[in-house]
Amino acid sequence: MSKTKKQAAIGFIFITMLIDITGWGIIIPVIPKLVKELINGDISEAAKYGGWLTFAYAITQFIFAPILGNLSDKFGRRPIILISLFGFSLDYLLLAFAPTIFWLFIGRILAGITGASITTASAYIADISTQENRAKNFGMIGAAFGLGFIIGPVIGGFLGHYGSRVPFYAAAVLCMINFLYGYFILPESLSKNNRREFDIRRANPVGALKSIKKHPSLIGLMLAIFLLYIASHAVQSNWSYFTM
Repeated sequence: MSKTKKQAAIGFIFITMLIDITGWGIIIPVIPKLVKELINGDISEAAKYGGWLTFAYAITQFIFAPILGNLSDKFGRRPIILISLFGFSLDYLLLAFAPTIFWLFIGRILAGITGASITTASAYIADISTQENRAKNFGMIGAAFGLGFIIGPVIGGFLGHYGSRVPFYAAAVLCMINFLYGYFILPESLSKNNRREFDIRRANPVGALKSIKKHPSLIGLMLAIFLLYIASHAVQSNWSYFTM
C-alpha cells in the first residue's frame, strides 16, 4: 500500500471508529427508557434487564471475537470490518422496532456476534503502521473512541426528546453510512502473502487465552485491562439509569 493510501486508510479508520462509537453513544441515554417501556416495570427492574442485555452482548463477543479475528487473518481486515458495521446497523434497527424485550436481546446478541470493528480496526492499524508511527496511529483510535463518547450521548439525549426509539434510527443510519463509506473507499491492509489459514485452536476463547502462555509478559497487561474494563463498563452500563 502506498504512503498516500496508508494516510487515507488511517483517516478512514479514524472516521469509522468515530461514527461507530458515536452510534453506540447515541443509544446510551435512551436505553433505560426503552427497556422500561417494554417491560412495563419500574427503573429498578429496567436496570436488571439492562445488566442482562450488557451481559448478552459481552458473552457473545467473548465467544465470537477470536473467530472473527482469525477470519480477518484469512480473508483480510476489510470484509470483517464491513460485516461488523452491517451487523451493528441491523442491531440498531432491531432495537428501534423491537415490540418486546426479547427482541432487544436478539439485537444485542447479533451485535456481539458481529462486533469486531474495534479489534479488527486495531489489527488494520497494525498492518499499515511502521514501528515509528504505530503509537501515534493507535492513539488516533483512542481519540476517536473518546470523541465518539462525547458526541454520541449528547446527540442521543437531544433525539430522545422526540421519542425513545428515534436515537436508534439515527444510530442505524450512521452505521449504514459507515458501511457504505467503507465498502467504496476502504482498501485492504493485509496482503495475501501475510494471510494465514483459519485455525480452530486460535479461533475460540479458550485457545486464545492459552496462547498467552507463550508470552508471559502479556499476562499482567491483560489482567490490568480486564480490571479496567470491569470498572469502566460497570459505570457505562448503569449510569444512565440514575438519570431517570
